[in-house]
Amino acid sequence: MSLLRLIYLALAVAGAVLPMRHYLDWLSANGWSLGGMIDAWFVNAATTGMVWDLMIAAIALIVWALAEIWVRRNWIALLALPATVCIGVSCGLPLYLFLRSGRVS
Repeated sequence: MSLLRLIYLALAVAGAVLPMRHYLDWLSANGWSLGGMIDAWFVNAATTGMVWDLMIAAIALIVWALAEIWVRRNWIALLALPATVCIGVSCGLPLYLFLRSGRVS
């Protein structure tokens, strides 16, 4: 495996672990309410701006990944889409780049 692929994989793991740690801390402290977490994302202008920034980036990543997956027939790269939606761009983008940089069967 190339150094670049290892970097993508390490970033995908960090992009999953670091945000998820904070999500789980918040949920355990505030009750396991997804609605409450979403409300917290929009508590002020700074967090609202960040949420919109990340949502637009996630949508762009998903559209780009779907277009490339369709052309390249790299179906395993579809795994990056639920990672993007459920965890975030910090996991989904490096995971997609890791899966994209591998051999397509």
